[in-house]
Amino acid sequence: MSDLKSKFLEVYSVLKSELLNDPAFEFTDDSRQRVERMLDYNVPGGKLNRGLSVVDSYKLLKQGKELTAEETFLACSLGWCIEWLQAYFLVLDDIMDKSHTRRGQPCWFRLPKVGMIAVNDGILLRNHISRILKNHFKGTPYYVDLVDLFNEVEFQTAHGQMIDLITTLVGEKDLSKYSLSLHRRIVQYKTAYYSFYLPVACALLMSGENLDNHVDVKNVLVEMGTYFQVQDDYLDCFGDPEVIGKIGTDIEDFKCSWLVVKALELCNEEQKKTLYENYGKEDPACVAKIKELYNTLKLQDTYLEYESKSYEKITKSIEAQPSKEVQAVLKSFLAKIYKRQK
Repeated sequence: MSDLKSKFLEVYSVLKSELLNDPAFEFTDDSRQRVERMLDYNVPGGKLNRGLSVVDSYKLLKQGKELTAEETFLACSLGWCIEWLQAYFLVLDDIMDKSHTRRGQPCWFRLPKVGMIAVNDGILLRNHISRILKNHFKGTPYYVDLVDLFNEVEFQTAHGQMIDLITTLVGEKDLSKYSLSLHRRIVQYKTAYYSFYLPVACALLMSGENLDNHVDVKNVLVEMGTYFQVQDDYLDCFGDPEVIGKIGTDIEDFKCSWLVVKALELCNEEQKKTLYENYGKEDPACVAKIKELYNTLKLQDTYLEYESKSYEKITKSIEAQPSKEVQAVLKSFLAKIYKRQK
């Protein structure tokens, strides 16, 4: 395990211990154990990319200077706030989607003795972010900006989730609503702000920067987040399940995926009929028909063309940034996702 990752996980233990001994609530042994189990199950289980990228970004903004122990701890703490935010979204998302597994294990709400208590657990996870920020950042000049940033990004993500959910409502399935602009809006709000902009914004605030001066940076990161989601949509259908670690279900789930939106743009009347009749059905034969149509429409080639154009456009935007340090942060993000296979 990399040195940074083990350091990052140590900070998780410190933050968890503080939350389990928070003087604002009288814990019993039972309640403390339950919250600890809930945290360990939901917070540190993913790839931790969002959290770790706060530390990476902060280092690049400091021009690679060695961070003090205090700076490392604070950057890791902000990274964990993003992982807590992600856990909060996922716990509730899985309930809404009636999902069965998450990160290779049963969803939290599917566990015995959890069930719908998971809704309150989601609320606790969100509240923990405020506690961590208060405990460690109250004395910093950027505390109010941090609180504001997390509130803002949560607002955007929840609204992105809403657009996504109301377009896939059972009984309301209507492919004619799906368009590139709808896809972009869902992605921008549901994924790009908290996965791409938030880690960099945290690092910028720690560096003493004013976020109002970095609107361009936000735009580039949202663009990257959109590209990342299009990759995800593509891999859901064409990726190797062995590599991506899951079997894609966007077709069955009637998702407003980039592939279906592109197919709607490119197909003739006959093909459109095939789409309308088979998209969003659980039946493997229907799924196969959609995949066959995607192949006929050469969507893999369309994707490769989109990928190279996006890469070019994002690279140009990055090189237009006046600050070399900010350029380095954005380039490191792009390098992590370009041509990824999972």
